[in-house]
This record gives sequence, C-alpha cells and structure tokens, in this order.
Amino acid sequence: MTGAGQIGLLSTLILRLRGLEVYTFARGAAPCLKSEIAAGFGATYVSTKEKSLKEMVAKVGKPDLIIEATGSSAVAFEAMEVLGHNGVEVWTSITGGQRRTEVASDHLNLNWVLGNKLLLGSVNANYRHFEIGIADLALGEVTYPGVIERILTNPVAGMKNYKEMMRLLVEDKSALKVYVDVAEG
Repeated sequence: MTGAGQIGLLSTLILRLRGLEVYTFARGAAPCLKSEIAAGFGATYVSTKEKSLKEMVAKVGKPDLIIEATGSSAVAFEAMEVLGHNGVEVWTSITGGQRRTEVASDHLNLNWVLGNKLLLGSVNANYRHFEIGIADLALGEVTYPGVIERILTNPVAGMKNYKEMMRLLVEDKSALKVYVDVAEG
C-alpha cells in the first residue's frame, strides 16, 4: 500500500519489480493520470473517496508492508491500525500541517508490541541507494515501457525559469513531478 504522489508511484514501481501485489491509494477517482500510472505498473489503484483503507483490508487481508507516502498524518496512523503481524510500515511523507488526529494509544501500543511490528521513518539516501534507484528505473522502463516518464508532468526550460518552477511547485496541485531541463541532450 502506497500513496500516489511521485514517491508513492516510484514505491509502487519498486515493489512491483520485486513481484509484490501492490495497492496504490489516492484521493482522486479513476480514471486519472495517477490511476493510469499505477495500473501501468500492474498495481491496483484505490480511491479513498470510494473505499477506505479498512474496507480494502477487509476485502484483501492485512498488508505485510505499507509505504505511507500520502502526506496525511491521519492516513499514516490509520495504516498503523491495519498492518499485519510482523509487518513493516515506512513513513516517507512530510505532513507539515496543523492537523490533529486522536489515536487509541494503548490499543496501538499493545497491537504493535504483541504483533511484532516495525515503524520506520525515512527521507535520506546514500550513493548506493541512488545506484539501486537508477537500476530500478532502467529495469522499470524495460518492464513497463513508457510508464515512468508519465510521472514527469511539468518540464521547465532552463534555470532562468526558476520562478515558473516555484510557481508550479506551490500552485499547481495537478503537477505530479516538476523538473528543470538544464541542458538539451
């Protein structure tokens, strides 16, 4: 289970390349770009407006691994409730807001300790991780031709157009991945 932003979609790719069944969650209903990319990787796209995390778990079973990349602390804590025994949840999203979520802390503590679960937060990588990422992107392009490039939604021509890049990053909610072409290749 992942989100459907650029981190969630790349997580979807990496998990699919390793043969895992993946459910990619997002607010938007299909069909949309995110659902097409997830489907292109062979994952199941789930709109949280149509089916909740708990409803999906009731349908398909508890996940062994959750890559939480939704940007919602409420979803991050809800995911903790549905993770299977001996499972791992990885928090990759930065929420940065003022949202408050009430958590049944004793229940969560008991469930996690007795369920032998692991929570990991991650935002950093080293050069070996980048090398692995490049290899996964190359394998992903061969395995799912043309799908990865669809994540790159908003090109900006050259560094001189940095104001346009910042505008897209801040204002364009449909921008999946903004990138700058620094030189023609």
